[in-house]
Amino acid sequence: MSKRILIVDDDAQIRASLRKALQAESYEVFVAADGEEGIEQFSAGPVDLLLLDLNLPVKSGWDTFERLTSLNPLVPIIIITGRRNQAEMAALAGVGALFEKPLDVPGLLRTIQDLLAEPPENHLKRLAGWRSHARHRRAKAG
Repeated sequence: MSKRILIVDDDAQIRASLRKALQAESYEVFVAADGEEGIEQFSAGPVDLLLLDLNLPVKSGWDTFERLTSLNPLVPIIIITGRRNQAEMAALAGVGALFEKPLDVPGLLRTIQDLLAEPPENHLKRLAGWRSHARHRRAKAG
């Protein structure tokens, strides 16, 4: 059974390109354009991993993160953002990884695979503040 990934990003082009890349890796992909829609999609069925933008309309990325982790604290979450200087906040929040835009898609795919294979206790350690378990990928220069 393929893993289910939810992408929450207000940029239609990013949603489409990530969907295509993830489907090529045999993931089942769902998308949402804002935080409220993301919460609805997340609540509608099981999600194995979440890709979450921070700059979202309706409900901010961090507010959406808080709501979704209250619904299921064990789901791995990767923050994807154009904002700089979010790594510390992401690590403190217990995210699985933070990728700055423009995205390193091969690196993102490897990180998704790693997080989906990760033992639940590693995720719990991140949530408890063990920063050594957080991943951060800066945007590529250029």
